[in-house]
Amino acid sequence: MIVFLVILSMVLLSATSFFAYHAYRLGRTVLLLQDAIEESLDVLDERFKTMSEVLEKPVFFDSLEVRQVIEDIRTSRDAVLYVANQLSSIQELEVDDKKDSQNKKSS
Repeated sequence: MIVFLVILSMVLLSATSFFAYHAYRLGRTVLLLQDAIEESLDVLDERFKTMSEVLEKPVFFDSLEVRQVIEDIRTSRDAVLYVANQLSSIQELEVDDKKDSQNKKSS
């Protein structure tokens, strides 16, 4: 009986160690991904401000090519804004989930 308990405890210790290691790796990956997303959002925010400043300036050259470039910049600015909104909405969902879980615990 004792041999069975020793073997069982060794198996459980091995399984716990295995899952703890993989949980640690997953957590580390998530944190690195979060840092990368935050840095990307900072860069996107800077680019958005720069593009908005360029689009605010009046254009004195009325050629088709210049209009196309301005339209491309405007489209790129909107794409940057869309990506930033999508990434920040993920973070807002996480915050809302945390608030909901805290409200359920306090109730």
